Amino acid sequence: MKSSRYLCTMVKNQFQHVTTWVFDLDNTLYPPQFRLFDQIEVRMTAYVMNALGVGKTEADRLRQHYWDSYGTTLAGLMREHALDPAPYLSDVHDIDFTVLPADPQLARTISALPGRRIVYTNACAPYAHRVLEARGLTGLFDAVYGVEHAGFRPKPERAAFEAIFAQDGVDPTTAAMFEDDPRNLMAPHQMGMKTVHVAPKALKSLHIQHHTDDLAAFLATLI
Repeated sequence: MKSSRYLCTMVKNQFQHVTTWVFDLDNTLYPPQFRLFDQIEVRMTAYVMNALGVGKTEADRLRQHYWDSYGTTLAGLMREHALDPAPYLSDVHDIDFTVLPADPQLARTISALPGRRIVYTNACAPYAHRVLEARGLTGLFDAVYGVEHAGFRPKPERAAFEAIFAQDGVDPTTAAMFEDDPRNLMAPHQMGMKTVHVAPKALKSLHIQHHTDDLAAFLATLI
C-alpha cells in the first residue's frame, strides 16, 4: 500500500507544472471496446469505393496505404486524389452514437483538472461534440479542435500540432497529451509535452512517458 501511494505521488509530482490538458478523442475519451471506430471504418471503405470506383479489397488496401503514408485515410485521399474533405467528413461520421455510455467518473476527474482542457482529434469537431455528448462530457472542455482546424493536416504531423497549439495559445512545455495512437505522441514529446499513452497494452518507447488502460483512474492520481 505504501509503495502504491509513493508511486502515485511520484506521478502526480511529474504533472505539477501542467496547465493545459490535451486529449485525443477516439479510443481515448472512450475505451476501444465500444468499437465506435468500426462503424467509421465501414463508411470510410464505402466512401473510397464510391469516390475512386474501386472494389472493397482495393479500397481496404488504399486505406492502409493512406494510413501508413499520411496518417489518415482523408489525408491520403486529399494528397493523391484532391478529394474535397467536407463531404467525406460528414459522411464517414454519420454513425450511431447510442453505443457509447456516459462516464460520470471520467467527467468528474476531467472537471477537476486544474487549468485549460482541450480536445484535439483527427476527426471533425462536430463529430467530436457528439461523442462528448454521448459520454456525458459536454461543457468540460475549453475548446474542441478537429482536423479542419489544422488545415486538414493530420496528426502525427508536427505542423498539425503546431497549428492547433498556436490557435489555442498552448505552451507545450506546460502541457500534457493523452492519446491512444503512439505515433501521435512523438511530436508532442519532441515539443516538450508530458505524454500519456491510453491503450489496453503498454508500449515501450522513448516518446511515451506514461501509460494507462484506465484514463479516469490515471487522472484521479493527478488531482
